Order: sequence, then C-alpha cells, then structure tokens
Amino acid sequence: MQPAMLMLLIVLLITNLFSFGLMWYDKRCARRGKWRVPEATLFLACACFGGVGGVLGMNLLRHKTRHWYFRLFFPLMLIIQIVLLVLGAIYLL
Repeated sequence: MQPAMLMLLIVLLITNLFSFGLMWYDKRCARRGKWRVPEATLFLACACFGGVGGVLGMNLLRHKTRHWYFRLFFPLMLIIQIVLLVLGAIYLL
C-alpha cells in the first residue's frame, strides 16, 4: 500500500472516530442535563469526512434522529464523501 493511501485511511479513521465521539459525548451530556455540543459542531465534524462516524453515531446511539435535518444531511454528506473518495481514487490510479 502506498504511504499516501495509508495516511489517508488513518486520517479518515481518526476523523470518523472523532465524529462518533462527539455524537456520543453530546448524547451523554443530553442525558445528564449538561452543556451540549452545538449542532453546527456536529455538522462540521460530519462534513470534514466524518460522515461514517456521524451516521453511525446517529443510528447506534439513537441521537438526533428526531431532527429532519440530521436525518437528511448526515447520510447525504456521507454519500457525497464516498463519491468524492471514489472519484479521487479513480483519478489517482
């Protein structure tokens, strides 16, 4: 595997773990009545190629599933990210 590809996979893994962690932390704060993570921060983490972590966090943790904009835009961002990654891989190969 090329070093650039390995670095990309590591960055994607870290970004998605961070996105999932933010969803988990926000859910935890919601249950305890503490200060919450702003929705804009959750969207930003998902938009920065953290779509898998955001969608998994939303579905596995059952967090933000009542908000239509999360149910619509998180999966949409994930699809866009997958398309961009596939197009990038095709272009580079």
